[in-house]
Amino acid sequence: MVTRVKASAGGATSARASARQAAQDVAGKVQRNVRRAVAGTLGLVGERMTKVDTAWLRMDCDANLMMIVGVWQLAPGVKYAAVCERIENTLLRYDRFRQRVLEDAGGATWVEDRNFDLRNHVVLEKLPKVARGHDQEALQDRVAALATQRLDPKRPLWQIHLIEDYTGPDGIKGSAMIVRIHHCIADGIALISVTMSLVDGGVAPPGREARTASGQSAAHSAEDWIADTLLKPFTDITVKALGVMGEGAARSLGMLGDPEGMKDGLEKGLGKGVSNSLDMAKVLFQVLSDSAALALMPDDSRTRLKGKPGGTKKVAWCPPIPLEEVKAVGKALNCSINDVLLSCVAGALGEYLKSLGDDVKGQEIRAMVPVNLRPAHQPHDQAHTLGNRFGLVPLVLPIGVDNPVERVYEVRRRMAALKGSYQPLLAFSLLAVAGLLIKPAQDVMLNLFAKKTTAVMTNVPGPRDKLKFCGSTLEQSMFWVPQSGDVGLGVSILSYGGGVQFGVITDSVLCPDPQRIIDEFLPEFARLSIVTLMLPWGESA
Repeated sequence: MVTRVKASAGGATSARASARQAAQDVAGKVQRNVRRAVAGTLGLVGERMTKVDTAWLRMDCDANLMMIVGVWQLAPGVKYAAVCERIENTLLRYDRFRQRVLEDAGGATWVEDRNFDLRNHVVLEKLPKVARGHDQEALQDRVAALATQRLDPKRPLWQIHLIEDYTGPDGIKGSAMIVRIHHCIADGIALISVTMSLVDGGVAPPGREARTASGQSAAHSAEDWIADTLLKPFTDITVKALGVMGEGAARSLGMLGDPEGMKDGLEKGLGKGVSNSLDMAKVLFQVLSDSAALALMPDDSRTRLKGKPGGTKKVAWCPPIPLEEVKAVGKALNCSINDVLLSCVAGALGEYLKSLGDDVKGQEIRAMVPVNLRPAHQPHDQAHTLGNRFGLVPLVLPIGVDNPVERVYEVRRRMAALKGSYQPLLAFSLLAVAGLLIKPAQDVMLNLFAKKTTAVMTNVPGPRDKLKFCGSTLEQSMFWVPQSGDVGLGVSILSYGGGVQFGVITDSVLCPDPQRIIDEFLPEFARLSIVTLMLPWGESA
């Protein structure tokens, strides 16, 4: 009996000790998490991620990962060792590509990856063997598969997949590179600077001095910038101050993309009195109008391109068309190159839907178009710190307008209506606010965009001359920005090396064969070209 009691007491003591140890472990974890969150919030560990970049980090979902995905086609081929050497000497000079992300209760922090191994980020692989002439289809399938694979959160959020032996559709043997970069690292404009440091004879990557010098400007993070340029003007005190700034304030608000310009405008404006308060009223009216337009934007048209995505992707792109031909059509119609290309996109989408038996007459679909918010006089601004400095503007594509000339003029009218809009800045501020929220609340906020949008579309002008990489010619380049929420269509237009390429990435549930959309793009441009040539001289404008 005594032995049994002693055993029971010993068991109870052991259980209490185990429970105490478990409690200590839990308390230790909580302490570490709190310490990490506080240290990160105060900037004591690593570099604090901006709230806008945090929003992009948290926006990953099963249907859409927030990765910028690109493809380079090179001829002749390049070797793995040469690519690694180039990456080591260029890309890794940017801190972000050696840093991983450490999330905490207050957001996220960039920290150095002490176990960084380039072999985890430059991956050598082969495409499956396919029938002759079908290599591009195999490459497209691989791009689509990688677009749905998450990057390892324990490492820097980027990866390059090198296919040393790839034969293009023109029969030229070379290599292909598939690039994946998480959007929290940088937007497309910032990555252009990175690209220009990768190519032969390109811009030198940042040195240690440049990074140190940029540390001061990094303190003016995106959320600080938004607070200074958008949120503060709407506080009671600042609104009263703005009322007496006149022309200086209008000019300041007109330079919202430039933090320094904003500060200069405020300082000069305070001394100018009420001479041009009408300008300020116009600016504020425009801001309020654009805010209402975003808030009251109706849901998008219910086409088969809109719905619940399934989480698998399909990718397709067309061969380049000569940029000079696009310029000629635009000049004849008194339209921009952008107007012509967007009109062809609208026509291709409309023809695709009609080919499936859908009635698109009078139909429109909305595409969110990124707009650069960096200062125009600093095209490579923030190249060292990277990050996201762009807004989104909704463009409604008239897919139901059959006449190609009528359609291009309608696109031109709608693009003109967007000039001077503050909607990109408002969308940027929305992302900044979303970055402050916990993920479920952020998802609710950002899903509002998905309900009102069918596609995300980018139109990027690239270099006029073809670039070189490791001694090989970069023959073709294509990339896609991610779609968020339930948006299942991404459209990219890229001008490069004297040509223009059109590419799409789709959710396979909503659009199982994006090649059918691609196949409509060139015929749409041909229709527009022919009709333009047939117009009477002097009546095309």
